[in-house]
Amino acid sequence: MIRILISFFFCFISCIAAKKPNILFAFADDWGQQAGIYADVLGKGGINDLAKTPNFDKLAKRGVLFKNAFVNAPSCTPCRSSLLSGRNFWETGRGAILIGAEWDEKIPTWPLLLQKSGYHLGYTYKVWSPGNPRDAGIGGNANAFRSAGGKFNGFSQYVSSRSGRIATVEKIDKAQAIEKTKKELYREARGNFSGFLDQKKDDQPFVYWFGPTNVHRKWIKGSGKELWGIDPDKLKGKMPAFLPDVHEVREDLADYLGEISAFDAGLGVLIDELKKRGEYENTLIVVSGDHGPPGFPYGKCNLYDFGTRVCLAITGPGVKGGRVVDDFTCLPDLAPTFLDAGKIEVPKVMSAKSLWPVLKSKKQGLVDKTRDATITGRERHVHTARPGYLPYPQRSIRTKDFQFIINFKPDRWPLGNPYRLDGKNEPSYQTLENRTFVTLADEDAGPTKAWIVTNRNDPKVKPIYNAVYGKRPREELYDLNKDPDQMNNLATNPKYAQAVKKLRQRLLKYLGETNDPRLVDDGKFFETPPMAGVVKGQRTIEQAISD
Repeated sequence: MIRILISFFFCFISCIAAKKPNILFAFADDWGQQAGIYADVLGKGGINDLAKTPNFDKLAKRGVLFKNAFVNAPSCTPCRSSLLSGRNFWETGRGAILIGAEWDEKIPTWPLLLQKSGYHLGYTYKVWSPGNPRDAGIGGNANAFRSAGGKFNGFSQYVSSRSGRIATVEKIDKAQAIEKTKKELYREARGNFSGFLDQKKDDQPFVYWFGPTNVHRKWIKGSGKELWGIDPDKLKGKMPAFLPDVHEVREDLADYLGEISAFDAGLGVLIDELKKRGEYENTLIVVSGDHGPPGFPYGKCNLYDFGTRVCLAITGPGVKGGRVVDDFTCLPDLAPTFLDAGKIEVPKVMSAKSLWPVLKSKKQGLVDKTRDATITGRERHVHTARPGYLPYPQRSIRTKDFQFIINFKPDRWPLGNPYRLDGKNEPSYQTLENRTFVTLADEDAGPTKAWIVTNRNDPKVKPIYNAVYGKRPREELYDLNKDPDQMNNLATNPKYAQAVKKLRQRLLKYLGETNDPRLVDDGKFFETPPMAGVVKGQRTIEQAISD
């Protein structure tokens, strides 16, 4: 009898060990490294002091929190192409650009590899290029679950407008109406997820991509305070050097933090559903974002930390939790990590490295000494930013102490040409606030860009305007210990000559090893506009800025 019980026990343990984990990947559009827990980890005194992300914070404390997680490119399509393929964005062909993006179906991707191995696969909201889920490695509309709706993507717009009507019709307090309306969107997120889970077979592992776009602009002005209690004026004195410390910009940032809180609330709903279904303990949960804040200097479309550094927390079976690690990781590393979790052989073409050695360790700080740097870059974002659909090519290496950047075409404007800024017939503040393509088109429209452009000739504002929107030299170097906001370029400082030489050699060596087309024929592959069939029908620059 004892032998039978022992055999049964070991058989039970073996069955548990053999069970593949579920995977929940929550990936927010335009979410950088803004979360409450990072204020504790990286230090108080910055904008994270006001971030409200209780669900992300709990997951991070339960699992592993990465201090140095970066995207491969600070633009949605190339970032997602690299993440899906486990390769650098420049290794994904036309997947490396936004407008004119095309997915090469020969490139293996982790979602479809997991599905092929038996996983139930699905997603809600955004995965790849805007308006083109056609698969980019996720299986297209066949794997989309959105029967409960898609209003979550316009969170503040929906809550602000509908709560006002509810308060009037039901004669209740506005705060009550706001909470009631929020719950509608939480039910939507739960409904989409439940619809996905209801279709899986018994004991079938699943992989679900939750990708709302609400953190992407635009938001309702003042929604950060009204919907989430984030007071803009409490950001006073906490702003980075590249953001003017004025009410308009603080309010814009508070509204951004509010949308992050909404994403976090949606994440909480999914976690609750996992617990109700008894799936929580066997689910690997990974939470991150595709790049930094939109419509802010140094954010989206910039290789500085504000544009490329993101939140990343991982928890679940096999993860030694309760740790904060310093290891540098780039989001393509998630591809082999997910495949390892599903016990699937990682394709040799994936140049990224699995995070499991770090996740299984019990160490804090730097676990893997080889993870001491990350490589990032960018090419073309919106097609109207420069005449001739030209990109702004950059590559960078970021270490603990330095960031080194090569701007391959320093004669071009990094955020797009400054249209109509000649002092005559300039666009109004409202136009600048609402139309991306009026000027500096690689930065989304919004109150912050509008305020800086409008006040660019003010002696106090001009240095910021020139620093964030002006042309940049061929090389940039920042001493992160002395200059965490990356405002003082030291590339030509003789004291840093050896650092520049060492980082340049390391960066170019890596680009060569990974066959970066930017190094071939003066970047001809990226300098060539998208195919005629893609460009046909697109607005010209003149049309875009005259809207």
